[in-house]
Amino acid sequence: MDRSQIQRCIAALWDDEIVPQLTEYIRIPNKSPLFDPQWQEHGYMDDAVRLMESWARSKLDALPGATLEVIRLEGRTPLIFIDIPAAHGGRADDVVILYGHLDKQPEMSGWADGLGPWTPVLRDERLYGRGGADDGYAIFGSLAALLALREQKLPQSRCVVLIEACEESGSYDLPHYVDHLAPRLGKASLVVCLDSGCGNYDQLWLTTSLRGLVGGNLRVDVLTEGVHSGDASGVVPSSFRVLRQILSRLEDETSGEIRPRDFHVEIPPQRIEQARAAAQALGEEVYSKFPFVDGMRPADDNLTELVLNRTWRPKLAVTGVDGLPALSSAGNVLRPFTTVKLSLRIPPTLDGRKAAEALRRIVEAEAPYGAKVRFEGEKSGSGWNAPQLAPWLEQAVDAASRAYFGPPPVYMGEGGTIPFMGMLGEKFPQAQFLVTGVLGPHSNAHGPNEFLHIPTGKRVSMVVADIVARHAVAD
Repeated sequence: MDRSQIQRCIAALWDDEIVPQLTEYIRIPNKSPLFDPQWQEHGYMDDAVRLMESWARSKLDALPGATLEVIRLEGRTPLIFIDIPAAHGGRADDVVILYGHLDKQPEMSGWADGLGPWTPVLRDERLYGRGGADDGYAIFGSLAALLALREQKLPQSRCVVLIEACEESGSYDLPHYVDHLAPRLGKASLVVCLDSGCGNYDQLWLTTSLRGLVGGNLRVDVLTEGVHSGDASGVVPSSFRVLRQILSRLEDETSGEIRPRDFHVEIPPQRIEQARAAAQALGEEVYSKFPFVDGMRPADDNLTELVLNRTWRPKLAVTGVDGLPALSSAGNVLRPFTTVKLSLRIPPTLDGRKAAEALRRIVEAEAPYGAKVRFEGEKSGSGWNAPQLAPWLEQAVDAASRAYFGPPPVYMGEGGTIPFMGMLGEKFPQAQFLVTGVLGPHSNAHGPNEFLHIPTGKRVSMVVADIVARHAVAD
């Protein structure tokens, strides 16, 4: 393998073709179905599929025997399926699955002047806009890696590229596609996912675990209509105060610890050691990447504890609220109800369905003052804990990191959820996993000013090429 040629090939593809393609992709407001229930009528999802399909088809001649199909099961979001046969001594019966998604999170407010979710801006090797890093680049980076291997006639086992379209909604369509495609997928021994994060842009970061997620809308009703607060205060308990009591069952409001043991697991010793190493590598970047207001400090002074908090411990966020009028129209009224959207991150090895049942049971039990309390669950997904790396992959990761990044790799869990990983872990229990990504400091996936760090995208693509070649000759 000539790694300098790998670098030249992939860098040129990114500069000449991939960045322009991602620029056009960012313009498309193809929000995930959870955020755009009329996605079929709006057609943005189809626009994104066409853009990616067109570019990928233009590369098939350089991948002899490769086929591309856009599969559309009735009533479900589409899926791009690319099948690339083995080449140059690679194995046809030992499949590499390369995964990504093309749906996006909603707009979010707070974008800086000149930036916006559907307005691509290239600035200082950062491509701003929604979805470029999460996860539009995956199909381009994956195919760039395979094209670089073919250019050198390097061995490559059969590869399957899967690009789904409802990951940001919990990937509820994906199991149906995996079942539908099971006879065609074959036996997967390596899964590559480019939808994760990186602690910095100077090293290769491998994701070792992902937290699960349960959540939904918690509503507290105390009246059938609003009443004068001067008349009712002290007689009618406010819905906000009742809600606070219920949330205190879940979360210690002082420490942020989740109180019920239903949501905790024992953290594996290896993951604790990896958290220590990651904290040492990052230093204050563990928390300084977040846009704290002046004077604000993180939840703990211990960096290792902060890493474990965001990767292995349950944590609660309230991500939305209803029943509260805007300040400009808030009169002296004791409101009839308050609703909040709960997002409870759960440990990687905790069963998501059991956690959802526990969450409902805890918040709906014995409502204070006999208030009407309802919880409508929206999400219930288990996390994922990676299998131990096989010796060949551990060595390949180390070599690729040093070749394309310089320093050795770092291993760390991520606080977010990629439902596909747990699903494939169950279907292919013997598979190895390479989970990484470009979502580093300040890249702000899901929030304002999201960006793709282009040099990292290039280097990650190079790493994929290197490891796919190593896989083809591994014992």
